Amino acid sequence: MFNFIFHLLRYIWVFLDGMRRIGMNLILLAVIVAVIVAIVHPGPTVPEGGVALLIRPNTLVEQSTFDPSLNFLTGEQQKETPLPDLLEAIRTARGDARIKLLALETDDIDGGGLAKFGELRAAIDDFKTSGKPVLARGERFNQSQYYLASIADEVHLAPDGFLLLQGLARFNTYFRGALDKLGIKVHLFRAGEYKSFAEPFTRNNMSEEDREASRTLLNGLWGRIRDEISAARKLTPVQFDHYVLDYLDTLKAAEGNQAAAAKAAGLIDRFSTRDQWKARVKERLGDESAGKDFRQIDANAYLTAVRHANPKNSDQIAVLVAQGGIVDGEQPPGAVGGDSFARLIREARENTQVKALVIRIDSPGGSAWASEVIRRELELTRQAGKPVIASMSSLAASGGYWVATGADEIYAEPATLTGSIGVFGMFPEFSEPLGTLGLTVDGVATAPQAAALDPRRPLDPAAAEALQLSVDYTYRRFLEIVAEARKMKPDDVDKIARGRVWSGQEAIGLGLVDYVGGLDAALAAAASRAKLKDYTVTWPTQNIPTIRLLLKQLFAAADGGSPAAAPSPSNVIVRRLTADFKSLALWNDPRHIYMHCLCEMP
Repeated sequence: MFNFIFHLLRYIWVFLDGMRRIGMNLILLAVIVAVIVAIVHPGPTVPEGGVALLIRPNTLVEQSTFDPSLNFLTGEQQKETPLPDLLEAIRTARGDARIKLLALETDDIDGGGLAKFGELRAAIDDFKTSGKPVLARGERFNQSQYYLASIADEVHLAPDGFLLLQGLARFNTYFRGALDKLGIKVHLFRAGEYKSFAEPFTRNNMSEEDREASRTLLNGLWGRIRDEISAARKLTPVQFDHYVLDYLDTLKAAEGNQAAAAKAAGLIDRFSTRDQWKARVKERLGDESAGKDFRQIDANAYLTAVRHANPKNSDQIAVLVAQGGIVDGEQPPGAVGGDSFARLIREARENTQVKALVIRIDSPGGSAWASEVIRRELELTRQAGKPVIASMSSLAASGGYWVATGADEIYAEPATLTGSIGVFGMFPEFSEPLGTLGLTVDGVATAPQAAALDPRRPLDPAAAEALQLSVDYTYRRFLEIVAEARKMKPDDVDKIARGRVWSGQEAIGLGLVDYVGGLDAALAAAASRAKLKDYTVTWPTQNIPTIRLLLKQLFAAADGGSPAAAPSPSNVIVRRLTADFKSLALWNDPRHIYMHCLCEMP
């Protein structure tokens, strides 16, 4: 029996060792193939003759992230399209005589934030001023996809597709009832009655303050979407509202044909199947070449080609992307580590070729401690004589706004969510569920507060009071920092703070933001302050181990670029809940004090 077990384990070990060797050999082979391809193939080139720039965005992000989870290893990760790359490609193509047309296909778009869509939409609108046509098509349009596509000269929809315009909504999942059943207590300490981030853990429903602020914010954002789509489609707001508010009547008039209802409302121009779409683009290009496809180059390949052809200037503007929650210490891409991001700023400051910095913020905030570490590095950069411009993406609120105050100027999109100047602390207590299981906690301490923040024990009243005092102090500090940066009085800041979220357009009127504008406007401002005419834009990032970068490229190649499938409703729910709890796991502020905004929009 012993010999049998020994031989079985030996065979298993040999098998696993063989699989390991095969895996390593495959990686080595992939490296060799990549090197050979890089040497033999000079890279993408722009085809001769009239060419269409093909834009097929996925989830819009500011910077690609690396997901080390097992989901990534299975190839199930969400695809990401960096917005800055699309903006650069479109801006360059506008003046490129080889590019005759922009073809936008929206089916793979899955999120990114209203402000990102607005910035991309504005870039496409600017492309149109060159006189080159823009055509857009969707198999079906959700709201974000159509908002982007509506700027095109021609909007195509599949004959059996649909166009869904639902308006904006904000509904949260509230965990108080479940926590009560489990006996888990969540102690909340906050400054600002509109600071609603912790409410899902302490309430069963939305507070009246959060309801009021959310309704005002959503009405303002939706009004902008309605006006922009109506203007692009040459509709009156009343006609647009009829489609959204009286959709059932519209659908009845079209006898249930959703595509026909959209066309009758003036929201699309043509029905087209995939082959008809290709034929139409060829027709607008004047493409007489054989074959069914049209002469095209996708945005990534085009950008690679033009970057390779254009020499770099020695003077640089560094764009540092603060994307994700702000967390203490060192963090990988996808979160903003206080120490790791501060180091990026410091390295850019000490680089003699870097003449100015643009901080691109797409963050709901997070750790108060880490936010201040980052802000201080920006302040030191300005003191060293290098201009710093803050460029807000979809979200730059709470801790994200704290970071922005370290800049000389702040730019935001009209639909950017910002402000949320407020502070909270949250402490969970598990004494009751542990007691239910028959577990007890006992011991000794040298001082009353030595074990005060032990989640296994009831929270000591003195510790609770201390946490509230710390939250109140951090809020006053937040007001002072904003007041100094924005040349306001702390009392005046307090009137527009208290945790309330504002749109970028509103924030300008309140003095929290300097200018409406996207990344290009921020780069122009940085160049102006640094007195630069010719410069190269660089994107410093954290050093990621080579093996991780290689794995990322291998799995990206293995994925094959297939279109993303539309998520099921259950998948959306699970993904949202998973993201909520995953973000909680990153919270590591040493004082348990946070500046985070529960204000992401669908």
